[in-house]
Amino acid sequence: MISIENLRQILNVKFFQARGLPEMLVLDILSKLPVKSLTRFKCVCKPWSSSFQTPLFITQHHHNHLTHDHLNLLVKRCDGKTLSDLSYFSQLSTEKGQNFSLKQSIHLPVFEMYYTHYVTVHGPHNGILCLECDANIICLWNPSTREFKVLPQSSIQRPPSAADTSFSGLGFGYDSQTDDYKVVRFIDNAFEYHCYGNSYYLETTYQVDLYSLKGNSWKEISDPIIDRGVGVRDTTLLDNYVNGFYYWLATAPQGYIILSFDMVNEMFSTLPLPEFDGGFEQCHLHLLNYNGLLGASVYPSEGTPKSFDLWVMNGFWTKQFSIESVPGVERPLGFWKNGELFLESSDNELVLFDPSTREFKNLGIHSYKEMQIVAYVESLVSIDGRSEHEEHVIRWTAEDEVG
Repeated sequence: MISIENLRQILNVKFFQARGLPEMLVLDILSKLPVKSLTRFKCVCKPWSSSFQTPLFITQHHHNHLTHDHLNLLVKRCDGKTLSDLSYFSQLSTEKGQNFSLKQSIHLPVFEMYYTHYVTVHGPHNGILCLECDANIICLWNPSTREFKVLPQSSIQRPPSAADTSFSGLGFGYDSQTDDYKVVRFIDNAFEYHCYGNSYYLETTYQVDLYSLKGNSWKEISDPIIDRGVGVRDTTLLDNYVNGFYYWLATAPQGYIILSFDMVNEMFSTLPLPEFDGGFEQCHLHLLNYNGLLGASVYPSEGTPKSFDLWVMNGFWTKQFSIESVPGVERPLGFWKNGELFLESSDNELVLFDPSTREFKNLGIHSYKEMQIVAYVESLVSIDGRSEHEEHVIRWTAEDEVG
């Protein structure tokens, strides 16, 4: 085991040269460091800078941090202190003993430029987040390398007879065969019919656009499942990415189903819902990643205290566990490392709940509107974008906020 002091000594070019350490050992040591340190070390020597950009090093670096469970935590929130009510991100400390204290806040002016006051986060995957605006602007963001990319607009034609076109859902994932990141977007085309001089929309057809980061372009996907009238629900908690597939809660002619998309084969398939009591008239359903499997958290839409059932899909749905009568909470936000559950309280506070001890910890984070938790592992993956500085992204520390 290398101590911190020894690591500081090793991270010196003269030390490497004097000891004659093999290059692979040097890179192995460097791959265990955070992105912030590697960014500084790029200027130490050209071979290091070049090595940090190779696929092998990028993969090894991400694997090391993933293996050691080095998670970073962002909270998308809105404090309601301004008229615009713009969303922003708060980064919480995940170091032992820090109790999720506020490290810094991040404001992305790109959303203000496009007149949007709400942003939904999809992903992350390999440290990359996909951000969807209510103005139908989509961005990719690597908060570790501080790289930001606004995706180009799709030029795919919509039916000329459509009276109204809207965007109803989005997904973001990774194609492991082509080493490509993809964005799936659903478009609803409503057709207008007339009855006794009054207009009304009678029929909706669906289109699916697919963006490729490698090609930096969109294409249309035709699929028989979509042609049969399956459409996704446009809400944050009803979608998630798990092991190469993106999942949405969807509507179909026969009722509610789960729609999945294979990022490699670019094909859709469907899954049934878990058989929970009450149905959607009385319950909410939250799709999530539970230890690499598709999970579904089901909880009552009304009333307090609330109970939460976790279902897991592993060939078929099984109820993993239930958390009974949790007082003062509104909805689950996601799991943490040791099975703890992030919750949003009835007072819009961020709470960490330990099911084994039934202990609550109020983390002192408040949001005027719904929060979203984003846990990600650092990554050096490039998205061929611009720096946060060029996009005028503003970061400020907790000390700055107090001051």
